[in-house]
Amino acid sequence: MKNPEFPILVIEDEPNLLELIRLTLDYKGYQVVTAQDGEEGLDKVFDFNPALVITDIMMPRMDGFTFLHKLRTSAPNFANIPVILLTATYVSSDDKDFAMNLGATRFITKPVDLSEFLLNIEDILSRINDLPNSPLEPLDFYKRYQDRLEAKLSEKNAQIARFQLLTNRNGEPQNISYQNLLNSALTEKANIVNELADVKTILKNLSKQE
Repeated sequence: MKNPEFPILVIEDEPNLLELIRLTLDYKGYQVVTAQDGEEGLDKVFDFNPALVITDIMMPRMDGFTFLHKLRTSAPNFANIPVILLTATYVSSDDKDFAMNLGATRFITKPVDLSEFLLNIEDILSRINDLPNSPLEPLDFYKRYQDRLEAKLSEKNAQIARFQLLTNRNGEPQNISYQNLLNSALTEKANIVNELADVKTILKNLSKQE
């Protein structure tokens, strides 16, 4: 497979994974452009017209779901760019269905198997003229997105309760490990709560326009 004329855009807020993907693609001879959230990613789309976008879902400022929706609906000149979604949090079949309905080309859960990952990239770039699904209308997108966020918030609350129980039950050094997991889960919950609040505000404004 000949490498594309235009670069691959990688959007990932976790620096170590971003660097791993960048180095892997660079080693394979691909041009690579990077961004750390969806908002920066959209700017890079306009600047570089990438052949493919690889993006995490849970990120600050603008997450992968919102990035994909905006790419498909608000950027008509770039709406057909193939997009791979990566996720360690949104892993249910409903999450995948939502992603594919948004127009994702692939939905890959973390940790990433790099060999399989590269095969996916080669396959997508070999079928570059394949068109994504028709994008969801804004009201439908935000209603379904709210459902996914609420489901994820429920899962995260249950996860936090388990980590709190394990942290209180175990001593050193296990306690440190569980405390780190608890802190990470609490941060993820805060991100979900903030995103959910934003989505509810957007839905309220969209409903007023109906």
